[in-house]
Amino acid sequence: QVQLVESGGGLVQAGGSLRLSCAASGRTFSNNPMGWFRQAPGKERDFVAGISWSGAGTYYADAVKGRFTISRDNAKNTVYLQMNSRKPEDTAVYYCAATGGFESGVYSREYEYTYWGQGTQVTVSS
Repeated sequence: QVQLVESGGGLVQAGGSLRLSCAASGRTFSNNPMGWFRQAPGKERDFVAGISWSGAGTYYADAVKGRFTISRDNAKNTVYLQMNSRKPEDTAVYYCAATGGFESGVYSREYEYTYWGQGTQVTVSS
């Protein structure tokens, strides 16, 4: 059974840092682009960051550019999201996702991803 499990969420003060992890099991995703999305209360799920299968390519939503960094360790089948300079508007449930097959490039649309984690809550207090 393929699973993506996020961890590292919690409560952080504005300006603080937090690192999310997403560990995959059931198959390797070393050849798959992966990404992070988030959903704030009462809002649609939005793209946050994406990374190519090799890690050489990354892409960020404007709202997090310069503050968040996505990375991956294919040996550990894990993708990370380092979040710095947190703002209250970053409060959301964060989801990691993986595409279904080997593709080049970086992806930012929900329909491009096949596998999803259950999400981890991140709350930023002002």
